[in-house]
Amino acid sequence: MSTIAFDNTALTRIADFARTLSRLHAAARTRVVDDDQIDREFNAVCMSVWGYTTDDFSDDLFSLKDHEFLDTLDEARARIFAAEHGYDLVDDGGILADWWGYCWMILAEHRGLLTPEIRARARMAMEEKYLAAPNVIGVIVGR
Repeated sequence: MSTIAFDNTALTRIADFARTLSRLHAAARTRVVDDDQIDREFNAVCMSVWGYTTDDFSDDLFSLKDHEFLDTLDEARARIFAAEHGYDLVDDGGILADWWGYCWMILAEHRGLLTPEIRARARMAMEEKYLAAPNVIGVIVGR
Protein backbone atom coordinates (compact mmCIF):
# COMPACT_ATOMS: atom_id res chain seq x y z
CA MET A 1 0.00 0.00 0.00
CA SER A 2 1.27 3.46 -0.89
CA THR A 3 2.09 5.90 1.88
CA ILE A 4 2.02 8.89 -0.47
CA ALA A 5 -1.08 11.07 -0.37
CA PHE A 6 -1.44 14.55 -1.80
CA ASP A 7 -4.13 17.13 -1.30
CA ASN A 8 -4.92 17.94 -4.95
CA THR A 9 -6.54 21.23 -3.96
CA ALA A 10 -3.22 22.38 -2.48
CA LEU A 11 -1.22 21.71 -5.66
CA THR A 12 -0.48 24.38 -8.24
CA ARG A 13 -2.00 22.94 -11.40
CA ILE A 14 0.48 23.89 -14.13
CA ALA A 15 -2.04 22.84 -16.77
CA ASP A 16 -4.13 25.88 -15.83
CA PHE A 17 -1.27 28.06 -17.08
CA ALA A 18 -0.34 25.85 -20.04
CA ARG A 19 -3.54 25.71 -22.08
CA THR A 20 -2.10 27.58 -25.06
CA LEU A 21 1.08 25.48 -24.96
CA SER A 22 -0.98 22.27 -24.80
CA ARG A 23 -2.94 23.45 -27.85
CA LEU A 24 0.32 24.10 -29.72
CA HIS A 25 1.56 20.59 -28.93
CA ALA A 26 -1.77 19.14 -30.10
CA ALA A 27 -1.58 21.18 -33.32
CA ALA A 28 1.98 19.94 -33.88
CA ARG A 29 0.58 16.43 -34.33
CA THR A 30 -1.20 17.51 -37.52
CA ARG A 31 0.82 20.44 -38.85
CA VAL A 32 4.23 22.05 -38.53
CA VAL A 33 4.49 24.33 -35.50
CA ASP A 34 7.48 26.62 -35.12
CA ASP A 35 9.80 25.45 -32.30
CA ASP A 36 10.39 29.09 -31.33
CA GLN A 37 6.66 29.52 -30.81
CA ILE A 38 6.62 26.52 -28.48
CA ASP A 39 9.69 27.83 -26.63
CA ARG A 40 8.11 31.26 -26.19
CA GLU A 41 4.91 29.74 -24.85
CA PHE A 42 6.84 27.40 -22.51
CA ASN A 43 8.68 30.46 -21.18
CA ALA A 44 5.35 32.28 -20.76
CA VAL A 45 4.05 29.38 -18.66
CA CYS A 46 7.20 29.41 -16.52
CA MET A 47 6.91 33.17 -16.04
CA SER A 48 3.28 32.79 -14.99
CA VAL A 49 4.01 30.04 -12.49
CA TRP A 50 7.46 30.95 -11.14
CA GLY A 51 8.30 34.42 -12.43
CA TYR A 52 11.42 32.91 -14.02
CA THR A 53 12.34 30.73 -17.02
CA THR A 54 15.00 28.11 -17.65
CA ASP A 55 17.06 30.90 -19.23
CA ASP A 56 17.29 32.60 -15.83
CA PHE A 57 19.73 30.12 -14.30
CA SER A 58 22.64 28.03 -15.48
CA ASP A 59 22.57 24.25 -15.67
CA ASP A 60 26.00 24.40 -14.03
CA LEU A 61 24.35 25.44 -10.76
CA PHE A 62 22.84 21.98 -10.38
CA SER A 63 24.93 19.27 -8.75
CA LEU A 64 25.92 16.11 -10.61
CA LYS A 65 23.38 14.28 -8.45
CA ASP A 66 20.66 16.73 -9.58
CA HIS A 67 21.57 16.18 -13.24
CA GLU A 68 21.48 12.41 -12.78
CA PHE A 69 18.09 12.69 -11.08
CA LEU A 70 16.63 14.82 -13.89
CA ASP A 71 18.15 12.62 -16.59
CA THR A 72 16.57 9.48 -15.13
CA LEU A 73 13.10 10.91 -14.51
CA ASP A 74 10.19 9.17 -16.11
CA GLU A 75 6.60 10.41 -16.16
CA ALA A 76 5.54 8.55 -13.03
CA ARG A 77 8.49 9.74 -10.93
CA ALA A 78 8.09 13.26 -12.32
CA ARG A 79 4.46 13.39 -11.18
CA ILE A 80 5.44 12.29 -7.66
CA PHE A 81 8.42 14.70 -7.53
CA ALA A 82 6.23 17.60 -8.66
CA ALA A 83 3.47 16.76 -6.18
CA GLU A 84 5.98 16.52 -3.34
CA HIS A 85 6.92 20.10 -4.16
CA GLY A 86 3.38 21.41 -4.57
CA TYR A 87 2.78 21.07 -8.33
CA ASP A 88 0.50 19.02 -10.55
CA LEU A 89 1.85 18.06 -13.99
CA VAL A 90 -1.40 16.56 -15.33
CA ASP A 91 -4.15 17.95 -17.54
CA ASP A 92 -7.28 16.26 -18.89
CA GLY A 93 -5.21 14.34 -21.44
CA GLY A 94 -2.55 13.03 -19.03
CA ILE A 95 0.87 14.35 -18.14
CA LEU A 96 1.83 17.67 -19.73
CA ALA A 97 4.05 17.45 -22.81
CA ASP A 98 6.72 19.66 -21.22
CA TRP A 99 6.80 17.84 -17.87
CA TRP A 100 10.58 17.46 -17.93
CA GLY A 101 11.15 21.21 -18.33
CA TYR A 102 8.73 21.90 -15.50
CA CYS A 103 10.70 19.49 -13.30
CA TRP A 104 13.82 21.57 -14.04
CA MET A 105 11.94 24.64 -12.84
CA ILE A 106 10.64 22.88 -9.73
CA LEU A 107 14.12 21.66 -8.83
CA ALA A 108 15.61 25.11 -9.49
CA GLU A 109 13.02 26.61 -7.16
CA HIS A 110 13.72 23.94 -4.54
CA ARG A 111 17.48 24.60 -4.77
CA GLY A 112 16.99 28.36 -4.38
CA LEU A 113 18.18 29.19 -7.91
CA LEU A 114 15.28 31.47 -8.81
CA THR A 115 16.72 34.75 -7.58
CA PRO A 116 17.28 38.14 -9.20
CA GLU A 117 21.06 37.79 -8.70
CA ILE A 118 21.26 34.43 -10.44
CA ARG A 119 18.99 35.73 -13.21
CA ALA A 120 21.29 38.72 -13.77
CA ARG A 121 24.36 36.47 -14.00
CA ALA A 122 22.60 34.12 -16.45
CA ARG A 123 21.47 37.02 -18.63
CA MET A 124 24.95 38.55 -18.62
CA ALA A 125 26.48 35.21 -19.65
CA MET A 126 23.92 34.88 -22.45
CA GLU A 127 24.65 38.39 -23.71
CA GLU A 128 28.41 37.71 -23.63
CA LYS A 129 27.87 34.51 -25.62
CA TYR A 130 25.89 36.37 -28.29
CA LEU A 131 28.40 39.23 -28.43
CA ALA A 132 31.24 36.75 -28.96
CA ALA A 133 29.56 35.46 -32.13
CA PRO A 134 30.84 36.83 -35.44
CA ASN A 135 28.82 39.66 -36.99
CA VAL A 136 26.98 40.50 -33.75
CA ILE A 137 27.34 44.12 -32.77
CA GLY A 138 24.77 44.32 -30.00
CA VAL A 139 22.16 42.52 -27.99
CA ILE A 140 18.71 43.93 -27.38
CA VAL A 141 17.13 42.60 -24.22
CA GLY A 142 13.47 43.03 -23.39
CA ARG A 143 12.95 43.38 -19.68
